[in-house]
Amino acid sequence: MKVVGFNGSARKDGNTAILVKAVFKELKKEDIETEIVQLSGKKVHGCLACGKCYKNRDQRCVIKNDIVNECIEQMVEADGIILASPTYFTDVSSEMKALIDRAGYVARANDHMFQRKVGAAVVAARRAGAIHTFDTLNHFFFISQMVVPGSSYWNIGMGLEPGDVRKDKEGLETMKILGRNMAWLMKKLE
Repeated sequence: MKVVGFNGSARKDGNTAILVKAVFKELKKEDIETEIVQLSGKKVHGCLACGKCYKNRDQRCVIKNDIVNECIEQMVEADGIILASPTYFTDVSSEMKALIDRAGYVARANDHMFQRKVGAAVVAARRAGAIHTFDTLNHFFFISQMVVPGSSYWNIGMGLEPGDVRKDKEGLETMKILGRNMAWLMKKLE
């Protein structure tokens, strides 16, 4: 089994990545392979609303000069998907939003190709707005007919400067429990 995590932060190894790696630590204990994909520094174009994914039905977006088709392939191959984003003006980063829009349309156009995979949202926040970010990520999973595990609290870690989330004991505990619950659920669905 494998989980791929997409870090939508502009900071490659910042707070969002630290939170994803906390989830990964628990998954690895259960012999689940993990991979993190950093969207930082990569081209990620928004959806053109061209509808060609519905016409072509080839599990690909018609835009070919960015990372999204690679991400979609990784999502198809994985048993579990983590979408992680910092909170930018009470929502996900623009790169994460573009990935959600395009991967979501391609999946729906191809017979809901992510259905019954396990999905989990991870959010880093300085202070507020994180619930809306968490909702945006979860909406992708729900409309994709995916299965979402819970944790002991919302999957949010607090911190401003890179590394600050390490001081958020409750946030790290939430990620730990999320990783355990994700592994348990994936094994039940296997």
